[in-house]
Amino acid sequence: MNQITLKNLDPQLTQNLQQRAEQNGRTLEAEITAILVSVLNSSAPTEPNLATAIQQRFAEVGGVELPEIPRESVRKPPTF
Repeated sequence: MNQITLKNLDPQLTQNLQQRAEQNGRTLEAEITAILVSVLNSSAPTEPNLATAIQQRFAEVGGVELPEIPRESVRKPPTF
């Protein structure tokens, strides 16, 4: 395992890290490791959802503006 040394940390940051470690029942090193793992694993690029993919596709040609469809009230159910 590699060793990393951080110098000149803000004392408030160090205190916040220590408090967070205590709340989670971890050592300071384990807490920092958990923070780094969660941040680095969540930043993996994800595929865009369908709406984003469509928007990106049409952005090349200037986009598409669709008119807003007026909404109507819900009709009453039929009685038999």
